Amino acid sequence: MPDAQALIDEITRAGAWVIVLQLLLILILTWVALRFARGVVAGALRRLFEREAVEGTAQQLSAVEIERRRATLQDLAYSALRVIILVIAFLMVLAVLHLDIGPAIAGLGIVGLALSLGAQNLVRDYVAGAFVLIENQYSKGDVVQIVGVRGTVEDISLRRTVLRDVDGTVHFVAHGLIEVASNLSRSWAGISIDIPVSYEQDVHAMTEAIDAAGERLATDPKWRAAVFEPPRVTRVERLSEQGMLLHVVGSVAALHRFTAPGELRSLIFDECQKRGLSIGWRPAQPTTSDDASPTPQQPSDRSPA
Repeated sequence: MPDAQALIDEITRAGAWVIVLQLLLILILTWVALRFARGVVAGALRRLFEREAVEGTAQQLSAVEIERRRATLQDLAYSALRVIILVIAFLMVLAVLHLDIGPAIAGLGIVGLALSLGAQNLVRDYVAGAFVLIENQYSKGDVVQIVGVRGTVEDISLRRTVLRDVDGTVHFVAHGLIEVASNLSRSWAGISIDIPVSYEQDVHAMTEAIDAAGERLATDPKWRAAVFEPPRVTRVERLSEQGMLLHVVGSVAALHRFTAPGELRSLIFDECQKRGLSIGWRPAQPTTSDDASPTPQQPSDRSPA
C-alpha cells in the first residue's frame, strides 16, 4: 500500500510538472507571438509608407505628420493583435488546467454581442478612422469637404476629425458618417475662370493680354513656385447678346486654389489697362427713332374771350 501511495504521489508530481511545463510553453509562445506581431505590423507599415512615397501620396506631409500617422497606425494594429493573442493564450491556460472553457467562450460571445449592438456606432467610427489613416485620405492642415462641411483639418484621431471653416466655426465629424471625403489641398488644383468681353473689343488683342497676365503670374517670384501651368485662354466659352466669354485655364498648387484666381484677375485688368482694352459687357443702349416727331398741339375749340 505504501508503494502504491508513493506511486500515486510520483504520478501527481509528474503531472504537476507537465502542467508547469505546458504553462511555461504557453508563456514562451505568447511572448514570441507578441514579438512576431509587432514585427509584422512594422513591416506592413514600412511597405505601406514606401508605396506612398513612390506614388507621391505623402509628399504634402511633413516628417512629423508622417511619424505621427505611423505611430497611430502601429499602436492601433498592434493593440488589436495583442488582444487576440492574449485571449487565445488565456483560453489555452484554462484548457491546460482542465477547467471548463465553455463559460469563458460564452462570456466572450456575450461581450462581443453587447459591443456589436450597443456600441456599433462607436466601433464603426474607429474602423472608418483606421481606414482614413491607412489610406492617407487627408491629414492635419488639409482643406477638405466631408459630410457637407468644408474647412481646414485642425486635428484627426481614430474616432473623429476636427474642422474649422472660413467663419471660424469648429466642426467635430465622426468618421463613421463620412462616405465621400474631398481633399482640396492635395498636390495641384486647376484655375478655371471666364472673362466677359464685348463685341467691340479685338478678340486677338484680348487673348494676348490675358495670356501675358498668365505669364506674369508664372514668373512672379511670389507665385513662381506655386504655378504649375501658366493660365491662358483656351476657347471662346459662350456668345450672347451682350458679348462673349473667354475661358481661361491653368494649374497651381492646391493650397493656392482660392487665392490664385484673384491675383490672376488683377493682372488681367492691369494688362488690359496698359493696352487700352476694356473688360466686361456694355449695357444695351435704348433705341430711339429718328422719324419720331413731337405730336403737334391741337387747336383749342375755345375762342379767346
